[in-house]
Amino acid sequence: MKPIVVSLVSGALFGAGLAFSGMADPARVQGFLDLFGNWDPTLAFVMGGALIPMAIAWIIKGKLHAPLAAPVFDLPTSTKLDRPLALGSLLFGLGWGISGLCPGPALADLGVVPLAVMPFVVAMFTGMALHRFLPQLTQQKGASQ
Repeated sequence: MKPIVVSLVSGALFGAGLAFSGMADPARVQGFLDLFGNWDPTLAFVMGGALIPMAIAWIIKGKLHAPLAAPVFDLPTSTKLDRPLALGSLLFGLGWGISGLCPGPALADLGVVPLAVMPFVVAMFTGMALHRFLPQLTQQKGASQ
């Protein structure tokens, strides 16, 4: 099976899981983050439930020479904890806490409540574009001076 098909099937399965578990609902996520109010522990169970298949996947990965749908495993090589990682994590957490959405659920919600989630998705893609193009622009500006 081609990697793009595997990616599409995996993404659709992930999105369906988010929708089925209620994790695409911003109110549920914000309820989880509301520790001193009306706390909703559902997200903790979803996160805990995700650990089991992930642990199994890591055990299987250790026994394979290559993944089933690609010639090699494409894993991060950097273990560096630096300022850009910390700032990015902070921005992600703030956005998640304020909106109750992160990229996966936001894209899943496009199929359910597109008008409600569209501002978040536009802001998300704008942030991705800025991250990609701003370093290039500042390098070009510095080189021309």
